[in-house]
Amino acid sequence: MFQTRLPRKATLALAVLAVSAPVRAQTIEDGIMMSKNVLCAGVAYSYDSWDEYWEGTLKRTNGNVGKVTTEAVTVMGTYGITDRLNVIAMMPYVWTDASGGTIHGTKGVQDLTLAAKFKVLETPLTNAGALHVFAVASGATPIGDYTPDLIPLSIGTQSDRFSGRLTLKFQAQKGWFLEGTGAYTWRGKVTLDRPAYFTDGRLYSTDEVLMPDVFDYRLSAGYVNGRVYVPFSFSQQITQGGGDIRRQDMPFVSNRMNASRVDGTVQYYFTKPRNLSVKVNGMYAVTGRNVGQSTMFTAGFLYTFAF
Repeated sequence: MFQTRLPRKATLALAVLAVSAPVRAQTIEDGIMMSKNVLCAGVAYSYDSWDEYWEGTLKRTNGNVGKVTTEAVTVMGTYGITDRLNVIAMMPYVWTDASGGTIHGTKGVQDLTLAAKFKVLETPLTNAGALHVFAVASGATPIGDYTPDLIPLSIGTQSDRFSGRLTLKFQAQKGWFLEGTGAYTWRGKVTLDRPAYFTDGRLYSTDEVLMPDVFDYRLSAGYVNGRVYVPFSFSQQITQGGGDIRRQDMPFVSNRMNASRVDGTVQYYFTKPRNLSVKVNGMYAVTGRNVGQSTMFTAGFLYTFAF
């Protein structure tokens, strides 16, 4: 932190100008770190839509919902406590809508996510590049007062979550990289606003729903240089239990929700102002179970500050 007795505005201006080169923005899943005392903050808008979904393994449409859209504005920040330890925070505001039927969409603040990322290892691997290993612990808790019992128009599951993640990255000296990451997420129980529910062929006389855990992984390849970061990825989400959607019924919060997705990202770092970057991403669900075959687009701005 600055030790001189400067006015508040002058101190903030110096903090903004202190970063002398572009700093790559990181997420929980990737193999990127912020340097010590560097903050990367930003906002992103996402648009997700689908009109076909998998009812169990049966792909179908449903005129009672038509086209379902989910939009979100997410604020996020990453701070480098040290060069090897970063903390991450993010929180979205979400709103949903359906073009058919009588069910209205919902909106509100969703969940607060906090994470700590630690660089376990960085070592040369052949003359071509280096191997990086990262470990991440993250947790999420509902902030908004929303209901989880209106899927697919709910904005979340209202479940507390904790995840452990391991990421391996090979960074070639010429800019190409390969990356693999996997995580296991433990999910807490959900409380419904009704005294009983039916799922997976059984009636439960309680308002509490035990949520199955989730395993996910992502494989990425891409290129990075001074001002461009371009990864392409394949990912899978595999729910560890849960029933299928019953024929002609609504989804349920503890359903088995599996998905395989492909996505690509382009991030560009401006020369002026040199601490500003823009990031765009596109994602498509290739296969799934009890989820919509969605197409999602995301765009956002990120800015780095050094203290």
